[in-house]
Amino acid sequence: MVSRRLLSTPLTSGSTSYPSYSYPEYNTTTSRPRTGRRSNGRPGTSRPRTGASTIARIEAQQVICAVSESRGISPTVGLAFVNLDTGEAVICQICDSQTYVRTIHKLRVYGPSEILIVSSAANPKSKLFSIVEENLEVLDSKLTLLDRRYWAETTGLDYIQQLAFAEDVEAIKISVGGNYFAVCCIAAALKYIELGLSKTFPFHSLRIKYEPSEGSMMIDVSTIYSLELIQNLQNPKSRDCLFGLLNETLTPMGSRLLRSNILQPLTDPETLNIRYDALEELTTKEEVFFATRSALKSFLDADKILTALILIPTKPSLQYTEQSVNNVIMLKQFVNSVNPIYEALTGARSTMLTNIRDLCSPENIAPVQDLINAVINEDTTFANQPLELRNQRTYAVKSGVNGLLDVARTTFKEAMEDAYQHSAELSQEYNIALDLKFDNVRHFFIRIAVSELENRLLPPVFTNVFRKKNMVECQTVELMKRNQKITVSHQEVILMSDEAIQGLIEEVRGQMSILFKICESVAMLDMISSFAQLVTSQDYVRPQLADTLAIKSARHPIREKIQHNKFVPNDVYATQQTRFQIITGCNMSGKSTYIRSIALMAVMAQIGSFVPAEYASFPILHQLFARVSMDDSIEANVSTFAAEMRETAFILRNINKRSMAIVDELGRGTSTRDGLAIALAIAEALVESRALVWFVTHFRDLAAIMAERNGVISLHLAVELIHGDTMKMLYKIAEGAVQESHYGLAVARVVPLPPEVLERAEQVAHRLERQALRRKKTSVAVINERRRKLILNLKEHLVQAHNGTMEGEVLAAWLKELQKEFVVRMTAIDTEAARAELENASESEEEVQREDTAMTLESNDETHQSIPALSDNEIY
Repeated sequence: MVSRRLLSTPLTSGSTSYPSYSYPEYNTTTSRPRTGRRSNGRPGTSRPRTGASTIARIEAQQVICAVSESRGISPTVGLAFVNLDTGEAVICQICDSQTYVRTIHKLRVYGPSEILIVSSAANPKSKLFSIVEENLEVLDSKLTLLDRRYWAETTGLDYIQQLAFAEDVEAIKISVGGNYFAVCCIAAALKYIELGLSKTFPFHSLRIKYEPSEGSMMIDVSTIYSLELIQNLQNPKSRDCLFGLLNETLTPMGSRLLRSNILQPLTDPETLNIRYDALEELTTKEEVFFATRSALKSFLDADKILTALILIPTKPSLQYTEQSVNNVIMLKQFVNSVNPIYEALTGARSTMLTNIRDLCSPENIAPVQDLINAVINEDTTFANQPLELRNQRTYAVKSGVNGLLDVARTTFKEAMEDAYQHSAELSQEYNIALDLKFDNVRHFFIRIAVSELENRLLPPVFTNVFRKKNMVECQTVELMKRNQKITVSHQEVILMSDEAIQGLIEEVRGQMSILFKICESVAMLDMISSFAQLVTSQDYVRPQLADTLAIKSARHPIREKIQHNKFVPNDVYATQQTRFQIITGCNMSGKSTYIRSIALMAVMAQIGSFVPAEYASFPILHQLFARVSMDDSIEANVSTFAAEMRETAFILRNINKRSMAIVDELGRGTSTRDGLAIALAIAEALVESRALVWFVTHFRDLAAIMAERNGVISLHLAVELIHGDTMKMLYKIAEGAVQESHYGLAVARVVPLPPEVLERAEQVAHRLERQALRRKKTSVAVINERRRKLILNLKEHLVQAHNGTMEGEVLAAWLKELQKEFVVRMTAIDTEAARAELENASESEEEVQREDTAMTLESNDETHQSIPALSDNEIY
């Protein structure tokens, strides 16, 4: 028996106490390399918390996570996740920032039910401990402190050697080489499972994977929440989110894989193109598609089945023995479901589909089928009804394997017949039509329709009576005795079957590597076929992977589903010369929907799905950020202004040229002057990051100030003004900042203001508009910046032509047209500059004349006032 004693680990004042475990039977020493002094600075949370976990686990899973960190200034964090429901262990080591953003992201993706941290990190609290503690509510996890001695590198390497699939051991050991903290974490997690949870794994049965820090897009939890990637904001049960849209999967494994991919999109172009090829083949070959979907419907949760077969409790029980029979029956169904996948993919040609077909070949599955057929009856199948499942368990093992088992089955059969006979006798004796029913709690019980009683009372022989709608359910003392006899005989059958069942499981464990690979391939096939199901019913297109983001007729995937044919598509184009796009427009014109659709399609493209557009090309993104307003009310934005600034600071600390960010209405929660200043400063920082940014703002001056900056363009959502007082939203993106169409004056006309007031307001508005436009055009700096942007755009077009496929006469014609367009545009700028110079000179001359006239008049007035008046005589 493993003993466990609670360590008294004092924490700092005001802190929460967490369980801390030490197991005296297990003693180990380890030399930990010195990596610098511990930093005692307490960081804030890596990202402001939302009210509830936005990436909550789609099903309750038991995931044990161990986290360990270095003591250097630039922290290195090791993590190990062991999923006890799917039999998978993931090891990773991250070079993180001081805010541990990548560590928290990993924790939120895998959603651990329990997080293990070395007990020495709690007093004094390390940075990592503090941040994990602050995020516990969002993570929905329990924090456990584990004694330092269990975090041993040598123990971790021993576990990898013993538990990983034999063919994977060397590759994993090479991958984790030098990743000290990751190896310590897998040691702590597996030792805790063994000693704390009393569960072990047999040799070479655990799927251990090393996950490099690169290879997936980082999406923080606020972005996941605001883009509705996993959950709808208004109704968590609604399917109106990206996961709900794409989730046409038919297996639990496929659904889990889809969720994981949405939270961690791929960044490897080769892998993405392999997925695109498979999806394209499924959408063009109907017979392969429909055969695949049909074959997937028969799969149970293979991950859980295989994991249950490899988990060994330190204290076996009757429940474990009984469940082992269930697991073998489910394994039989899983194995029998594999061959239809092989047959469905017979005509496949893409790399992914042929690889899946080869994994599901009869040669790979035959050894397991032979082992099962040698012990289990051929007609045994998994059942969902309790009584049928119990009968399947009872007769699962073939006759003749054990003579005593056959005798026990005979006893069980006789006890069952006695129960049915008792039911028939009761019906005949009391002249009542009754049914004998079964559930897992009461076992056999009697059900009688209320109409059968005809206002009579039940005879006293019936006990435990209660009414359920139009039925009465009850038992008798004799029936309960026979239930007991049936239970005892069934337990005898199970215990006598156990030797054969455990022997079969032990043999099957030798085939776990191929079984888990088949399971993973089925999950991938299910996810890709789910995409195909959506693509075949919608007008989606295969995205191209390129340096330029270009989308023709882009549609918001979720809004399109809700609004059906009413959604208005828009074009999107972004390169390094147009990387920062300022979006302006009226309220409710579709600005937020436009930028969210871009981010959602980027995620879809990087998980291997087609996207809702006529044409699409995307660069590979490594980070995605969204600072999107959740509420259009000014009051709500004022109350969340501080959180908005914290989120923006998070983006500025982490964004780089391989990132995409969408920012919606920044600075609404403060004064106009402060809001514009903050928005301008943040916009300039985002431009310098060279990331792709879509910046929605209600500050029109921001678009004017930033208009001539390199890499910046202005767009707006068009609005049509009808009859001078009615606005029609067009929901179409257009070039340039939103024009000053005097929407306020249009509204004022509806109000019965005096005509002379309206006329004067229009005069002032138009005069101010002309002055602002003239000041903008006459700026020498602005004109020079426009020349520079035109030259840079020419360079970009020439680079694209050099890397493109045009050649010969086509290329020559295109270059000639490009040259002509460049000359025309540069001439227009020069002409405008010359005109502006003349206007400035003319205005300056007029200003000088006005000043001279004013000075002359002023001088005359002063002279007139200083000379005394002369009499008529003096004049003459």
